[in-house]
Amino acid sequence: MSPFEMAAILLAGVAAGTINTVVGSGTLVTFPALLAFGVPPVTANISNAIGLVPGSVSGAIGYRRELAGQRERVLRLASATLIGATAGALLLLVLPAEAFRAIVPVLILLGLVLVVLQPRIARAVARRHEHLGGLPEHGARWVWPSILGVGVYCGYFGAAQGVLCMAVLGAGVDDTLQRLNGVKNVLAALGNGVAGLVFVVAAFGSIDWRVVALIAIGATVGGQLGATWGRKLPAPVLRALIVVVGTIALVRFLLN
Repeated sequence: MSPFEMAAILLAGVAAGTINTVVGSGTLVTFPALLAFGVPPVTANISNAIGLVPGSVSGAIGYRRELAGQRERVLRLASATLIGATAGALLLLVLPAEAFRAIVPVLILLGLVLVVLQPRIARAVARRHEHLGGLPEHGARWVWPSILGVGVYCGYFGAAQGVLCMAVLGAGVDDTLQRLNGVKNVLAALGNGVAGLVFVVAAFGSIDWRVVALIAIGATVGGQLGATWGRKLPAPVLRALIVVVGTIALVRFLLN
């Protein structure tokens, strides 16, 4: 690996860490970069997933102020992410890439529709729960299984999983987008961490540790940059950014 390639991967890690913290599609930066430098797809996917873990943790720490008072919610949703990401990582090791690739664009498109309609859906969900005294702290009943599904996707590939996660949380949990973004960052850190652990144990020989180190360093810096900028965005701007990044993700998948 040349110095130029190492610098490019490091910068890609910074960009991915920033994007993941604010929205959640950083894999769309790092994964293509690794493929462009000749890293085999499976090795690129696994090494990238492990390398992004420190960036996810960094972003979650950067959003610690927004996480105040959400301990019960985070713990409940974390259990769904833990189960889902473990299953997704195992599926990556046993299934052909084409198995999930066909449904990825559908999931991203669904996430974008949910994000666009999020205010209307959230109001409808709130009205439906009015006679019960309002939405539970952890959200509507369907939030947990939906986050479980997002966790499976996160463990398997993860590109644009932040878009899907924010779509679910925004529609089913009664809170501000910034506070929910903090929850999303914790769930992303957990999902990437669990998937990374599975890969280390089950696919150690497929990991390029130079790539892991470069992405990890860059993503950690990017996580702090994303937390600094992301929390300043008003809800409509954050929602628009999620839609833009998600649309780019969808187009890239359809063109590949």
